[in-house]
Amino acid sequence: MKFATFLRAAVAAALFTLPISAFADPIEIQWWHAMGGQLGDKVNEITAKFNASQSDYKVVPVFKGTYTETMTGAIAAFRAGQQPDIVQVFEVGTATMMAAKGAVYPVWKLMADTGEKFEPKAFLGPVYGYYSTTDGKLLSMPFNSSTPVFYWNKDLFKKAGLDPETPPKTWPEVGEFAKKLVASGFSCGFTVQWQTWINLENFSAWHNLPIATEENGFGGLGTKLVLNGPVQEKHIQQIAEWGKDKRFVYGGREGKPDPKFASGECPMYLASSGSAGGFAKANINFGIGELPYWPDVQGAPQNSIIGGATLWVLEGKPKDHYKGVAKFFTFLSSPEIQADWHQSTGYVPITTAAYELTKEQGFYKKSPGRDVAVLQLTNKPPTQNSKGLRLGNYVQIRDVEDEELENVWAGKKTAKQALDDIVNRGNTLLRQFQSANE
Repeated sequence: MKFATFLRAAVAAALFTLPISAFADPIEIQWWHAMGGQLGDKVNEITAKFNASQSDYKVVPVFKGTYTETMTGAIAAFRAGQQPDIVQVFEVGTATMMAAKGAVYPVWKLMADTGEKFEPKAFLGPVYGYYSTTDGKLLSMPFNSSTPVFYWNKDLFKKAGLDPETPPKTWPEVGEFAKKLVASGFSCGFTVQWQTWINLENFSAWHNLPIATEENGFGGLGTKLVLNGPVQEKHIQQIAEWGKDKRFVYGGREGKPDPKFASGECPMYLASSGSAGGFAKANINFGIGELPYWPDVQGAPQNSIIGGATLWVLEGKPKDHYKGVAKFFTFLSSPEIQADWHQSTGYVPITTAAYELTKEQGFYKKSPGRDVAVLQLTNKPPTQNSKGLRLGNYVQIRDVEDEELENVWAGKKTAKQALDDIVNRGNTLLRQFQSANE
């Protein structure tokens, strides 16, 4: 009996000294995201690893649809007091999130407030700079950063009599290759994913041309669109001409053209580096090259700009949630997690350490071309024209751009008419955003 009494007392004492977290359920952190399919599977895998690595917090990833649906849904939820802790927002939503007064908990402040170790210089410069204030404070945590690259199907090149190891490097060469592909029996030479991001935004940056005044919007809300210059006009008009003989085939907005490349209908494809993982899983024998450029444009190529999305932290949650969010961000940005994410998906590694780890692991030797995205982003030091864009109402402006480009592909407008209309309609939306946020 004495031993039993002693044992009960010892157990009671041990339990008394355990932290409260040993008895409490983990704090649940809601993460709304827009990653579907295999990307969604990878998101679930990453969060499961974090949850297994500790017992204080449980991150719950919730797929909420497209980028636009996820962002607008989170803003509506915040107004209703039902917001998640974290929301994934695509790059063109940055200005909108910055203007959401009282809704955003900046990452630089989150990390400082929670005492979590944070080193801005660890991030790739083009990634960090896009999502920072003008004085270098990070607003949202980079996660799935991408840039457009050039894909080609090696087997189909060989079938058409083209060298399967040599992609076109300039736009005139793209036209020549597309002509040979169509002549050999293909119903399409090339198509383009996310046409506004690739054929307007990145095209302009790659040729060191301004998208808008005020440093593409980084300098203030008074910015105006200027992407109707002679080089952009020439480029869009040329693609329209190639559309007449199927060298170019329009496949729809955003990622809708993916099946045209995956099925072999279009042997050449300009698309996000984040598409590489899916193409690899589909067992397509593809190569990855840099974006083509017009050789008569002085200084081209410059550097490409990022797309994808970052993770924004929303205000209004209990204080103890934010410690978990900060720890999750540290986990997400670790070299091992980022290297695995990069290698599995094609999104760029957001830190130099993850890039170096990927090189050390021999990934680029086994998968040639998968480093092109990083090399493009860092091709030259960014200029005011090529560091990205920060424009209000840009989700709506992209809709305008899509509409007007579709008018060109359908033969309803010339490139000049469409680009002028994009500028006029877009500037109206910019003035609306300015008046609402000044």
